[in-house]
Amino acid sequence: MSPIERVADKLEKPALDDRSYRVIRLPNKLEALLVHDPETDKASAAVNVNVGSFSDADDMPGMAHAVEHLLFMGTEKYPVENDYSQYLSAHSGYSNAYTSSTETNYFFEVAASSSRDPDASTNGSVDSPLHGALDRFAQFFIAPLFLSSTLDRELKAVDSENKKNLQSDTWRLNQLKKSLSSPKHPYHHFSTGNLQTLRDEPTKRGVNIREEFIQFHHKNYSANRMKLVVLGREKLDELEAWVGTLFAGVVNKDLPQNRWDGIEPFSDKELLTQIFAKPVMDTRLLDIYFPYQDEEKMYETQPSRYLSHLIGHEGPGSVLAYIKAKGWANGLSAGVAPVCPGSAFFTISIKLTEDGLKHFREIVEIVFQYISLIKEHDPQQWIVDEMKGMTEVDFRFRQKSPATTFTSKLSSIMQQPLPRDWLLSGTSVIRKFDSQGITKALSYLRPDKYRLTLVSQKFPGDWDQQEKWYGTEYRVEAIPSDFQAAVRKAAESTARDRISELHLPHKNEFIPTKLTVEKRDVTEPAKNPRLIRNDEAVRTWWKKDDRFWVPKANAYITLRNPLAKATPETAVKSNLYCELVKDALEEYSYDAEIAGLEYQLSSYAMGIDIDIGGYSDKLAVLLEKVLVSMRDLEVKPDRFNIVKERVIRGLKNWDFQQPYRQVGDFTRWLSSEKGWINEQYLAEVEPLTAEDISCFYPLLLRQMHIECLAHGNIHKQDALGITDLVESTLRPRTLPKSQWQIRRNLLLPPGSDFTYRHTLGDKANVNHCIEYYLYVGSLADLALRAKLLLLAQMTEEVGFDQLRTKEQLGYIVFTGAKFAATIMGYRVIIQSEKQTSYLEERVNAFLALFASRLDSMTEEAFEGHKKSLINKRLEKVKNLDQESERFWAQISSERFSFVQNEIDVANLKPVTKQDMIEFCNHYIHPTSPARAKLSVHMIAQATPKPANSNDNKPSAADQKTQLVAMLGEYLTSVSISTDEEQLTRRFESVDVSSGDVTAIVEAISTYMKEDAKVPDEHSAAVMEQGQQILATVLPQLGIEIKVEETDLPPAPKVKETTYIQDVHAYKAGLAMSAGPRPVRELSDFEETEVETETSTESHMESKL
Repeated sequence: MSPIERVADKLEKPALDDRSYRVIRLPNKLEALLVHDPETDKASAAVNVNVGSFSDADDMPGMAHAVEHLLFMGTEKYPVENDYSQYLSAHSGYSNAYTSSTETNYFFEVAASSSRDPDASTNGSVDSPLHGALDRFAQFFIAPLFLSSTLDRELKAVDSENKKNLQSDTWRLNQLKKSLSSPKHPYHHFSTGNLQTLRDEPTKRGVNIREEFIQFHHKNYSANRMKLVVLGREKLDELEAWVGTLFAGVVNKDLPQNRWDGIEPFSDKELLTQIFAKPVMDTRLLDIYFPYQDEEKMYETQPSRYLSHLIGHEGPGSVLAYIKAKGWANGLSAGVAPVCPGSAFFTISIKLTEDGLKHFREIVEIVFQYISLIKEHDPQQWIVDEMKGMTEVDFRFRQKSPATTFTSKLSSIMQQPLPRDWLLSGTSVIRKFDSQGITKALSYLRPDKYRLTLVSQKFPGDWDQQEKWYGTEYRVEAIPSDFQAAVRKAAESTARDRISELHLPHKNEFIPTKLTVEKRDVTEPAKNPRLIRNDEAVRTWWKKDDRFWVPKANAYITLRNPLAKATPETAVKSNLYCELVKDALEEYSYDAEIAGLEYQLSSYAMGIDIDIGGYSDKLAVLLEKVLVSMRDLEVKPDRFNIVKERVIRGLKNWDFQQPYRQVGDFTRWLSSEKGWINEQYLAEVEPLTAEDISCFYPLLLRQMHIECLAHGNIHKQDALGITDLVESTLRPRTLPKSQWQIRRNLLLPPGSDFTYRHTLGDKANVNHCIEYYLYVGSLADLALRAKLLLLAQMTEEVGFDQLRTKEQLGYIVFTGAKFAATIMGYRVIIQSEKQTSYLEERVNAFLALFASRLDSMTEEAFEGHKKSLINKRLEKVKNLDQESERFWAQISSERFSFVQNEIDVANLKPVTKQDMIEFCNHYIHPTSPARAKLSVHMIAQATPKPANSNDNKPSAADQKTQLVAMLGEYLTSVSISTDEEQLTRRFESVDVSSGDVTAIVEAISTYMKEDAKVPDEHSAAVMEQGQQILATVLPQLGIEIKVEETDLPPAPKVKETTYIQDVHAYKAGLAMSAGPRPVRELSDFEETEVETETSTESHMESKL
C-alpha cells in the first residue's frame, strides 16, 4: 500500500492563530486537513461528501437526505442504532449533518480530553474521546447497516422535517424558484423528500426502498469524493496515524466530481418571465435573478464581490438610498449564489413597502440604470483596493470559532479547487484587482436574460397555480413587451438621461487605520471586568482584552428607565422609537458596517440598549452619531408610516412562525410578574401617530441610570469616556435606585399543575407544540442549580432517542434546563402532528422511564455524566464577542456571577447518584405530590393528511395476499418449505391492513411450528430476521405499522390539570420571587487607580 501523502503543512493563517495544520491524502484518495490546537477544550471532525440532492433519482426525490439520516442508525462495527450519539453525549459532545445540492456534510464535537481537567493532555492515547468518536464516525462511510428496523422511522423523521418547513416562506419560495426552473437541470428537484416520494410511491412501483438507499450509498459515496477535517489537542503525527488507520477502510471508487456542465438552471423558456407568489407571512419582496458564471476558480479576484458591493450599497447615491427616499423600499441585498459547479445566479433582492409594490416596474428600471452606471465607468481599482484591504484585515485578525463550525465549514471549502495552503483564507480574501474579470462579470447582468419574482399577500391577487411540493400559490407570465422595452432603455441609459441622484459610493471614512494591539504578558486572563465608575448616575465596567489580542472592542450600554416596557403601549412606543432611529441612521451606519463596526439599538424590560462592536478605531465616532440621532430624532410622518407598517407586519407575522418558536413566549409570560405577549402589542400599535412618538421619546431620555461594559482593545480612560459621552450628549436626570424596576418571577406552588392552551394563528399549519415546564427553584440556590444542570445532561440524549427516534413524536424535540430572571426549571418541547394531550402523556412516560433508569444506572455511568457536564461548563470562550456576551449577561442579570461556570463545577462535584434520585423524585417524577408544573399547548387548526391516504393503495385483501406471497418467498430463501395454502389459512383471522405486527408474527410462528415443523432453534433465528424485514415490507404495501401501547413505556397516572382561563386571575393567585441579588458586593469589583502602562507591552500593528 502506498504511504500517506503530505500535501501541505504551511497554511496561510491569521496572525494570532496558535494552531498547526497539515493536509494529507490517504492511499484511498481521501483528503484530510489535520489541526493541532493545544488550547482547545473541544475536539471535532467533519466529513464532506461530494454528493447531494442533485444526485437524487428523478422519481425518488429526497434520497440523499434520507441516506444522511440513515447513516446515524448503526454500522457493522457499532450496530446499536444510538451508540454514536450515546458516546458523544457521554463525552460532552453532539453531532449533526446537512444535505445540500452537491454535498452532504457530517460533523461532531466531543471533549478534547477524557480528564475532568479540561486542560489535560491526551498524550496521544487511544482512550481519547476524539479517537473513540472518529472510530464510530468513520464507520458511517465504511459499513453502514441501513437497518430495516430503523428505515420506516427515519423516513418518518424526514417526513416530519419536511412538514416542519411546509409553512416556512424561505422553503416555499426557494422551492418555487426551483420548480419553475428547467426540468433538465437537477436544480429542479425537490430536495428534502417525504413519505410519498421516499416510501409510498416507490412501493407502488415495486421498488425495494432499502436496497435503493444502499445502492445510492454504494454508487455515490467514495473516498476520493470525501474531505475530512479533524481538530484536536493531539500532535499532527498522532492525528495522521489515527486518520490513516480509521479511514483506510473507506472504499475509493474513483468517482468523478459531480458536475452539470452544459445545462443551465434557467433556459430561455424560464427567462424574461415574472412570477407573482403569495407568501404565508405578510412579506413583500422583489427578486431579480440573472444567470451567472461559476466563479469557483476565480478565488483570487472574485469579481462578483465588486458587483454586490456597489449594487447592494446602502449609502448616498445607491439604489436603496434613492428608492427608500421615495418610500418604496426598506432594504436591498445583492450577491452571487452558486448553484453547482458550472452554474450560479446573481440575485438582487429588495424589501418593498406597500407603495413600492405599485412601483415595482420603476424599481427594476432604476436597478438597471444603476447597472448601466457601473458599466459606464471602468472598474475602479480604489474600490477593489478598499474591499481587498478590509478582507486582509478581517482575515489577519480572525478569531477562533466553535469547533464544529470550523470543521464543517472547512470540509466544505476543501471541495473547492483552492491551493491547499490557502484553505483557511480561501475566498474570504480578495487578492487581485482584475479589470477584465469585472467587466466580464458585468456582462451577465443583461436586460434580455433575467427573471423577476414579486412576493406579496395582496398583489396582484389572481394567482392561478399551486406549486407541487409546498402548495405556494403563484402566477407566472412573460414580462410584458412594454416593460421589457423600458428595462432595455434603462440598461442603455447614459449620464444625460439617468436619475441624477444615482452615483458610485464615496471613500469609506470608517475603514480602520489604527490597528495597534497592546499585548501584555499575562499569567492568567482576568475572569471579570472591573467596576471603574459607580455612582448614582452611572456604572461603568471595563476590561482591557488580555486573551485574544485583536484590535476590536465591544461597548454595551443600558439606559435604565422602567417606562420602556411599563405597559404594552409604552413597549410598542419604545420599539417604534428605536426602529425610527435606526431608519434615520441607515445611510450613515452602512459604511461603518462594511468596515467591520456595527451597532444595535433595542428596547427591553429595563430600558434601552445600545450595543456597538467591531474594530475599536472608530467606535466612539459611531457611538456619538447614534446618541445624537437618538437625542435629535425628527419623526417624519412619511417614514413613521413606513416603519409603523413594517412593525405591524412583524407583529402579525409572529403568529406564522413555527409553533416551537412561539411557545416559549407564552411560558415566559405566564412565569413573569410583568410581561406582555404579541397580541397585546398589536392592539396598541394601530392607533399610534408620529406625534405620539415625538412626545414620548424625550420622556425615555429625560431620566435614566446608565450602565456600560467596555471590553476589548480599549483603555480605561476611553471606557470612562463612553459613559461621559452618553451623559454629555443626552444630559439625563439621574434615575434613583429606588425607582429601578425589579424583575420578579411567579412561583408555582408545590403540587400545582397548570395548562394554558393557545390556538395557532396559522390555519394551515398541521403541527401542534407543547412546552412542558417543571419549576425547580430559585436561581440563587446553587446546589439545586447543579442538580438541574446534571438532569439536563443526563436526559439530553435519552430524551431525543426515546421521544423522537423511537416514538417518532416529531422532528423538533428539546429537553433541558430553562432559566428565567430569578427562577429555573426543567422543560421539554415537542412539535408534532400528534395531539398535545398525547404529547403530555408521552412526556410523563419518558420522565417515569428516566427515573427507573436512574435507579439502575451504574456509578460509572453516573460519574461519566458528571464528567461530561463539568467539561461543558469549563469550556473556554473562543473569541472576544463570546467573552463580552458572557460578561454582559451577568451584568444585565444584576447577579454579577462572572465565574458562574466554576461555581457550577464546585457544586457538581459532590452530587451523588442518591442526591439525583431524590431530586428527580421530588421535582420531576410525574407522580410526585410536590412537583410544580406548567404546560403550554399550541393547538394547530389544520389536520395532517393521513399517511398512505392515496387512492391507489392496495385493498385490504390485496395487502394480505401480497404479504403472504412475500413471506412465502422469504421462508423459501431460508430453506423452509412453503405451503402457500396453509400459510394463507394461518392469516385468515389476521387484520393485516391495521399493521398489527404482533398478530402477523404469531401467524408466521404458528405456521413454522405446526405446519412446517421447523425446529425451535432455527425458528428463533428466522423470526428475528423476519421481524426486521416486516418493518420494511409493511410500509411498502401501504400499511402503517401499529405501535402497541405495550411497546411504549407506560405513562403513570397523574393528577388532573387546571386549565388557565383567566391569566390575570392565575397570576394573582401566585406568589412572587425575590428580585435578583448580586453574588458579591459590587465594591469587590471596583477599581479606582489610574491605568498604568507597563514596560512589558509589545505592540502588534497592521496598517492598510
